[in-house]
Order: sequence, then C-alpha cells, then structure tokens
Amino acid sequence: MRGATHAKWAVCAVAVALAATACGGGSNSGGGGNGSGIVRSSWGDPQNPLEPANTNEVQGGKVMDMLFRGLKRYNSKTGAAEDMLADKIETTDSINFKITVKDGWTFSNGEKVTAQSFVDAWNYGADLRNNQKNAYFFGQIDGYDKVHPDSGTPSATNLSGLKVTGPLTFSVKLNQKFSLWPDTLGYAAFAPLPKAFFDNHSAWVSKPVGNGPYTIENYTKGSQMSLRKWDAYPGTDKAQNGGVDLKVYTDNNTAYTDLTAGNLDLVDDVPASQLKNVKADLSGRYINTPAGIIQTLAFPFYDPAWNKADSDKVRKGLSMAINRKQITETIFQKTRTPASDWTSPVLGKDGGFQDGLCGDSCDYNPTEAKKLVQEGGGIPGGQVRIGYNADTGSHKEWVDAVCNSINNALGNDKACVGLPTGTFADFRNKITQKKMTGPFRAGWQMDYPLIQNFLQPLYYTNASSNDGKWSNKQFDKLVDQANAESDRAKAVKIFQQAEGVVRDNMAAIPLWYQNGSAGYSDKVSNVALNPFSVPVYNEIKVS
Repeated sequence: MRGATHAKWAVCAVAVALAATACGGGSNSGGGGNGSGIVRSSWGDPQNPLEPANTNEVQGGKVMDMLFRGLKRYNSKTGAAEDMLADKIETTDSINFKITVKDGWTFSNGEKVTAQSFVDAWNYGADLRNNQKNAYFFGQIDGYDKVHPDSGTPSATNLSGLKVTGPLTFSVKLNQKFSLWPDTLGYAAFAPLPKAFFDNHSAWVSKPVGNGPYTIENYTKGSQMSLRKWDAYPGTDKAQNGGVDLKVYTDNNTAYTDLTAGNLDLVDDVPASQLKNVKADLSGRYINTPAGIIQTLAFPFYDPAWNKADSDKVRKGLSMAINRKQITETIFQKTRTPASDWTSPVLGKDGGFQDGLCGDSCDYNPTEAKKLVQEGGGIPGGQVRIGYNADTGSHKEWVDAVCNSINNALGNDKACVGLPTGTFADFRNKITQKKMTGPFRAGWQMDYPLIQNFLQPLYYTNASSNDGKWSNKQFDKLVDQANAESDRAKAVKIFQQAEGVVRDNMAAIPLWYQNGSAGYSDKVSNVALNPFSVPVYNEIKVS
C-alpha cells in the first residue's frame, strides 16, 4: 500500500463532502472512561473515493480498517492472518477454494452480510469499467482477463471463477495455483459491500456504509472526518471508545504542536525535527516499534532517459552515493534502519527477509558511485530531481539530506535537488498519471505480511502499484512460479530469487526500513500501532 509516510495502491479525490448529520459526543475527547469518549487523531485526506477496491494508500486505509471487516483480519500484534468473517476456507489443490461465511454479520444499515456481498464486491472491483486502483488484486481469479483485459473493452462483467453456492457459501477458482492466497484476504480490497453500494452508488460514496466497528458520521474534505462507534457491531473487536475524529493536517509539525498543547490525542507521524524531544515532551507517551514499511526511490521507466542501456549503473551509482547510516541516525534518530533488501525485517528469515541482499550497492561508497554514474552515461538531464509530497512524513528533511549526500559523493553541488508537491493526493495523482520526470519517493506499507506483497504489486509488469512501470520477464516468471508452489517454504525461496532480479537491475533504490512512530495525550490509553504502523483505533480508551 502506498503510504503518506504504503504503499497499496482513480486519479480523482473524494469530491463530495459527506453529508453532516446530527450527532452526539461532539469533537472533544473525554467521556469518563465509560467508552463514550472521542479520540482526536491527525490524518491526511485520502487520494481516492473511499471504496475498498479503490483505496491503496495509508490515509484511506485507516478509514477502511475502521469501516470494514473481511474474511480475514491481520492480528494487531503479530500480523498473522486470522479468520474474521470466514468460517472456513477449504482447498485440496490451491486452485479451487470453497469459502463459508460466518452467519450473523450485518452491515451498519441492517443488511445481512452474505456470500453474495463478497462476490458482488469482488466482481465490481475487478471490472475495468469501474476504474478501481486495486483491481489487480483480483487478477488471480479465473476470468479476470475477460473483465479486465490489458487492452480493449471487457467481454464479461463477472469473474467466471466466482460462484455463489449458497446464502453463506461461494467458490473461487484461481487461474493458477496460489497456496498463500487465503492469507491475502484480510486486505481491504476483498471487503464485502452492501446492496446499497450498487443501488445508489453516488449516495454510498458520499457516505460509505460498511460492516466494521465504526460508522462515518460526517466528512468535510480538507478538514475532518468523524467516525462513531457502531453499537450493534457483531464482531468481538468492538470499539472501546465512542468514536474517532480524524483531523486533516498538511503539516505534521502543526499536528505535533496541537498534540503537545492538548488539542489532539494522537499523532502517528511524529515529525523528524521533534524526535529528539518527543519522549520528554510527552512524558514517555511515545511509541517506536518495527513496522512493515520500506522507503525507496522509484524511477520513471516510461521515460526513455531513465530506461536506456546501462541505466542500471546510474541507479546503482546513486544508491552508493546515499549515506543511509548517517541520515537514519541524524535525521530520524534511529527510528529508521538502513535497508539491505527490498522487503522488511518484520517478515523474518522464514518469511523471506534477506538481510544483506543489496550488498555493496547499498553501501556508501562515493568513489564507486561516481564511477558507476559516469559508466552509465551520467545523470539524465544533468540533474536528479527527487519528487516527494511536502505535507506529511518529514520528507523535505530526508530528501534534502539524500541530495546533499549525492552531491558530495559526485562532487557536484547541483547534481541533486528535491522536487516537492504540496499534498500527498496531488503527488499520487502525478505518479498515477505518469508525469514523473525523475526518481520519486515510494514508501511502501505492506498490505499483508507476505514477501509476495513487497514484490509482486510493486515490480510485476503492469501491477497495481508498479508506479515506475518497470518490467522484467525473468522476474514475472519467478513470481508466477512462486505463486504456483503449494509448499510455503519453497514458495518463499522462489520469491527470494525474484527479489534477486530486482537487485540485479536496481529496479528501485532501497533506502530504509521504517518504524511505526506515534505520540499520544494523557487523555487516552491502550494506544498501540499494528505491524502496518496503523493505530489500533478500536482498542484506544479515553479517560
């Protein structure tokens, strides 16, 4: 998921403000510890309309996580995929799956959650005509090529691999073996949708209805979204607070100031400039924990200047010109760890993490960096302009530091400059419209804890989050082979081979692994970040 700090993954933002309704609880925290208090948290406007299959970045993902529950849910502590609405997911061949949905679940509008709720939602998400950013996640299901062809008009409206077999059962046929497929079903794209979504789509988009522990009360774009506890929520993970007010900030320093002034309860993007002070400022109410996030520099391979013979030498040279250790220690106060592969340490060795895979290409070596850039034909246009969004994530600080490092290594104080875009949404729109002319920041927050999620969505030909449009037949072949392997350990090893192809071509420059970082007020407790670095909002208590 593309992050404001994912990753994952429509070129328009929500254009219609959610209609305001009469509400209780107000926007102030408090509630005497009886579960009625409101959590006030910092946020950024999402890029796209809040449809499950159209939300592939962190800010929208936070809302999806409060609004929906799918067949699987990832454990807030371990990240393990656990059954949520799935009663059973059965297969004998890793191609044909029989899914049984738990009885008793409803959407917040009273509609029952049935097998049809999932099949309708997945068919909608896959259909090319609906322009859903996460359509690619349905690509493993039989018939995807008919509803979402690479070119031309779809010849079908439904995936042939989806069949409703009963009120609470449906079958799924994949187009190839994918033994790890059930573990992907906790991702928001696979959430169910009520009939109301299809009956009056514009009304639903203006005020989404889900089946999670919260409902949306109102939303004013650029200002605030208010979510409130759904008292009739049938799940075991009920909200421990009365709701969450997501307040939009375009500067994380302002959010941090509001937190320390008592005007905010939670900031999950502590600015780099405050990392030295945060423990003292908040009397220890600070979280710094490993997360499934990696920051990289992606390249516009659709630009011939960045995709010519020996361009890989330029990319490797630029990688070796970046002093990761110095930047992570001085700017990020060790809340980042220099990256040595293209995944995340949270996967562990058994999960596919390959410490040191990048080798010398990720070591700071000015002499070799300058040599490789020259051998590769030099920097296109004579200058690296690193694109980033300026509203969140302290990106200016680290981009400036990366450029200083490159300039020093190459002996040219104009070799690299930052190229800011005002907001995350505008930045993502430039990327999806293929308007980047140089490398750009490409933070990735895992959608599910599998090595496949760090590789296939980002580097497979025409994948949903392959923003630079890199393409490599050997990589694609290995990914297909890994997905077809029924033995999990063998599948991981093949994915690791595919990651080796990414390394050999320097398809993107890995920078650092990112910890989840958050600060909170003395009015809230039981605050935690999950392995995706997202606050576990439903568990927060307000005093």
